[in-house]
Amino acid sequence: MPDAIFTHPRLAAIYDAFDGDRSDLGLYLGIVEEFQAAHVLDIGCGTGSLPHLLAARGKQVTAVDPAQASLEVAQAKTTTPGITWILGDATTIPKDTPKADLATMTGNVAQVFLEDRDWAATLRGIHDALRPGGVLVFETRRPERRAWEGWARDPGPHTRDVPGVGVVEERRAVTEVRPPFVSFRYTYTFQNGETVHSDSTLRFRDREEVTRSLDDAGFTVLDVRDAPDRPGLEYVFIAAR
Repeated sequence: MPDAIFTHPRLAAIYDAFDGDRSDLGLYLGIVEEFQAAHVLDIGCGTGSLPHLLAARGKQVTAVDPAQASLEVAQAKTTTPGITWILGDATTIPKDTPKADLATMTGNVAQVFLEDRDWAATLRGIHDALRPGGVLVFETRRPERRAWEGWARDPGPHTRDVPGVGVVEERRAVTEVRPPFVSFRYTYTFQNGETVHSDSTLRFRDREEVTRSLDDAGFTVLDVRDAPDRPGLEYVFIAAR
């Protein structure tokens, strides 16, 4: 099940305000052009930042997410044609969905699968949703860089004045470090005093583990790159079906 930050209507509505300028998506836009992909499958599309950017560039997009509240935010942003929204995950994509040229998992998506069986099923689902020769691109944090230590040093509060909502305060606390798992809690306080919590856990897989899982799912790793907006902190995997 996705975390409250994606499923709670109050939190989904303010997600973009706290998510930064999404400069990280420039990497994906460039790779889509590099592989001349016309149809992109975005797994864990959230509030739709990448699908809308792709559709504005004339791409066909299949955007998949298990959080209804996030999809509602995404769909309300624009009437840009070319996006098919699917409530679900990589294992529930309808069989009659056209095969994609390239699949993406941005941000934390590849790390939310805590159990090996769920990660393996996700990779198999993406493999089935790609055309022969199609490409999967995703990022994952390097465990040795211990990103959670930076999170602990920056608990907030961070405050945003969200249009239509008002002033909202965000705080973050790392609640458990049990490598390869790291848990944390976001606390949001709204202008009316309402407080909503969202608890999350991510799994930090190393490069060898990710490579092995891709091999097992029928992918061939083409390249492992650095994330230009976070040099040295993440692996960007590019794998072919």
